[in-house]
Amino acid sequence: MNYISDILYWISTGLLVPVIVLLIILFGRSVLLLGNFFGQYLAIRKTDALLRKELDALTPEAVSELGGHLSKKNNSLVVAYIHRIIEMKDSPAHVQRLLADFEIAADKDLAISKTLTKMGPMLGLMGTLIPMGPALVGLSTGDIASMAYNMQVAFATTVVGLFSSAIGFITQQVKQRWYLQDMTNLEFLSELLNQNQKE
Repeated sequence: MNYISDILYWISTGLLVPVIVLLIILFGRSVLLLGNFFGQYLAIRKTDALLRKELDALTPEAVSELGGHLSKKNNSLVVAYIHRIIEMKDSPAHVQRLLADFEIAADKDLAISKTLTKMGPMLGLMGTLIPMGPALVGLSTGDIASMAYNMQVAFATTVVGLFSSAIGFITQQVKQRWYLQDMTNLEFLSELLNQNQKE
């Protein structure tokens, strides 16, 4: 029995370094995501105001002119798909495929936020529990310095994991609302195109 428990101890201790490395990578990725999110927020504010104004006044007959009012230099995902939908306006099947492609592209953009939200707490908990064993051993043998070091590692990994998870969770929630609004706008455009074809 001791041999089996020793194997488990060696495995868990050996996982500490990979867990810490992964947490550092997640922390770096969350900081990059935060910067990218801020840039995306500024672009979406500008695009959303323009789209709201254009779509509120849009009629089925004027759908073709919408592309001219939206700059092709705008790197917003929804604007790119609006241009593609207008180009494919004569084919409802292609328009539906573009709507599905937009959902896939939006989900792909949300993937890193979802990963951070789920992996941050998992790795943080692993990084907390693994050093607890050596810390308890240090406490039982009177090695306070070893116990303090292991407890420091345990708390640091928890904080880094939760920070990464918080960034992922916040960005995921906000981006989901953005993409839901964009999807609503694209579906509205698709309905107008359908009305235009029926007439």
